[in-house]
Amino acid sequence: MLPLEKIKANWFFTYKIYHFVFWSFYFFSWGVVELSLSVAYKAMFFSPRYIIFLFYVVVHTLATYFNLYVLLPKYLYKGKLTTYIISLVVWIGTISCIMFGCYFLSAFIIGEPLDYFCVFNEEKGETYFHTLTSEILPATSGTLLLGLCIKLAKNSLVNQQKQQLLEHEKLTTELKFLKHQFNPHFLFNTINSIFFLIHKAPSEASTALAKFSDLLRYQLYECNEQLIPFDQEISYLENFVALEKLRRNKNLKIDLSVHLANKIPMRIAPFILVTFVENAFKHVSNSKDILNWIEIKAQLANDNCLHFYVGNSIENRNNFEKTSTYGGIGLENVTRRLDLLYPKKYDLKIDHQKTRFSISLRITLEELIMNDQVVQNRNMVS
Repeated sequence: MLPLEKIKANWFFTYKIYHFVFWSFYFFSWGVVELSLSVAYKAMFFSPRYIIFLFYVVVHTLATYFNLYVLLPKYLYKGKLTTYIISLVVWIGTISCIMFGCYFLSAFIIGEPLDYFCVFNEEKGETYFHTLTSEILPATSGTLLLGLCIKLAKNSLVNQQKQQLLEHEKLTTELKFLKHQFNPHFLFNTINSIFFLIHKAPSEASTALAKFSDLLRYQLYECNEQLIPFDQEISYLENFVALEKLRRNKNLKIDLSVHLANKIPMRIAPFILVTFVENAFKHVSNSKDILNWIEIKAQLANDNCLHFYVGNSIENRNNFEKTSTYGGIGLENVTRRLDLLYPKKYDLKIDHQKTRFSISLRITLEELIMNDQVVQNRNMVS
């Protein structure tokens, strides 16, 4: 059991004894303000006047919790604000009258006159009504309102924490759903590519299967984290492009350039970059009269900012707009993931011209913090 759990399991907290301690300290502080520390200390702990102090603590504590656990949920939590205010005012008046009666009961218990408590002195103008309105009623009102404020503040904090937890769970669930939604989409396209390659060039099938094996390994084992090393995403991208090159005809020019000015290991969300590349291959022109092309550039600057560009040729803009599913399941998901994972940290621009289509992504990456054991293992592998 954790230390915090042991503390909460203690009888002092299990039976809410600390509530009694809190209210005792509250009324002792009230006495210190009205009198002085020494006078309040002697009156409450070394004289029969402690009996009225106990009545204050017990009666007001019970009254506070009746308000918090009966009136509050019965009226205020149900939106009956006016009814709750009226009920609270009546309850404050009732408790003040009860507390007023406790003075008589205290005097009876200790066998002293009411003047013993220094609150009933008609010669000084301290009548019963004056004592009730100037002493007891403010104390009762202050106690119940303090308890109400503490309860509402606690409820607000708990609700805020619950809301943050729900938002976090929703975000995690949504990211997992988007990621799982993307994987079958990509695998379907890749399997079709291998199938096409087997019929076109059987001798190159083993190379394609090796690349496909690397892709599957990445999906199954290396990208289970929300953020992964940037070099893994680049390797995955290079394998994907290499696999596409194997099945494409000679009339498609593919340029892939990666420039890493920043040598510090960085992290990126998996499958962010390859979606744009996949769509470029899907919608690139397939004309026999012109050179079809795809250009991919990835530059990581020293300021941890990744500049990623993907462009491809299209035959006709009008036909492209009618037949293209650009912005469909793949890119819709990756855009949503960018919003979730990199809020205000990325800039995505789409340039749609007559014979070309391109996207430019600028995204700020996070540094990869590796422990000594991970660094050592990487050096052994390399």
